[in-house]
Amino acid sequence: MKTRQLAFAIAALAASASSLVHTSAAAQAKEQFIPVLSYRTGPYAPNGIPIANGIVDYYKLVNARGGINGVKIAFEECETGYDTARSVECYERLKGKNGGASVVQPWSTGATFAITEKAAVDKIPIVTLGYGRSESADGTVFKWNFPLAGNYWVAADALVQAIGQKEGGLAKLKGKKIALVYHDSPFGKESIPMLDERAAQQGFELLKLPVTAPGVEQKATWLQVRQARPDYVILWGFGVMNSTALKEAQATGYPREKMYGVWWSGAEPDVKDVGEGAKGYNSVTLQNSTDYSAKVVKEILAMVYDKGQGTGNREEVGQVLYLRGAMGSMLTVEGIRAAQERFGKGKVMTGEQVRWGLENLNLTQAKLDALGFAGVLRPISTSCADHMGAYWARIHTWDGKAWKFTTDWLQADEQIIKPMVKAAAAKYAAEKKLTSRTPAECQS
Repeated sequence: MKTRQLAFAIAALAASASSLVHTSAAAQAKEQFIPVLSYRTGPYAPNGIPIANGIVDYYKLVNARGGINGVKIAFEECETGYDTARSVECYERLKGKNGGASVVQPWSTGATFAITEKAAVDKIPIVTLGYGRSESADGTVFKWNFPLAGNYWVAADALVQAIGQKEGGLAKLKGKKIALVYHDSPFGKESIPMLDERAAQQGFELLKLPVTAPGVEQKATWLQVRQARPDYVILWGFGVMNSTALKEAQATGYPREKMYGVWWSGAEPDVKDVGEGAKGYNSVTLQNSTDYSAKVVKEILAMVYDKGQGTGNREEVGQVLYLRGAMGSMLTVEGIRAAQERFGKGKVMTGEQVRWGLENLNLTQAKLDALGFAGVLRPISTSCADHMGAYWARIHTWDGKAWKFTTDWLQADEQIIKPMVKAAAAKYAAEKKLTSRTPAECQS
């Protein structure tokens, strides 16, 4: 009898254990894992922190809303220090965790260059919101890269258009001198092909002035600016380089209203320590500026911060870089949602399935409005040939206390950008011995 009871007990225990394993597996199966590569330390931390907070808070908001058709997001941060080698280490460490990464955002152009070939082998899509390889907009060559919402050539073209508007038309740029003060890295150099092209077309002189990272020493650079006396300065910096440039411009008497920054040079951390000294400084935007009234901002405050789940300071929610981090998360989430529409609602998606979703995004204005991004983003629509999905930007200007839009929407010139993307992608394909995807392959 005791033997029989023992047998029943063992069987019951086994069944219980089996149930626990199944429950655990089921729980894990309902979580979509996304690594978060962030830089909260080092010289770029003032910019990296709000980006990371926006990323994480949006994932928390999605979970508070019930997930993606019931699938919750699991995420893990890894500190990169905005260092390429550390970014690759983080990628390698996290790519196989929790059932495998379904998508990755490197948040660094150098890291994007380093991870691009690895991700293709690992079948993990890379989302680069306004950074990375400009030619990766060509999805027929860069199957796994998605520079969503705009690449560096969109930014550079929009800057030239804005300067042209200020002069009374692009034709008025002929004979002008524009200085490019740029971060001496893959990030900074990405601007040069488009600016060279525009200089050749419009007849202005482009003076290239590289700044050694991180950019705390620029006196020699601004001495060159003072001597050359350019009509405009384009600032292509990040982190401490931006505030240093503005302080040097102030010290040398260069008018801030004649300075135009890339969208990584136009956020609160770039100007807050300069204050009135940065008044009049302009920057192109990756569509968004600071927006405390956006619906998504109000929802994050109500559903995340009011519940004691906020990642950072409440006051930063809605600022430029915070919103950009949230935008990056939203686009990855919508890529997963699009994948579920094809491969199964309420299911965890693989990297390959998410790649398909990102390639078939159709974010109409109605969808963006429903997600809380009315006034923040314009529609984004991707395809096999176009992994970027939008060519729009605006200019905002620092008034000494806040960023304010000073232009209407600017559309980058697709007649210039698309041939450049195609040519650069073809060159990359030839170097790497890749074959462009056919229309039939695009449907797979």
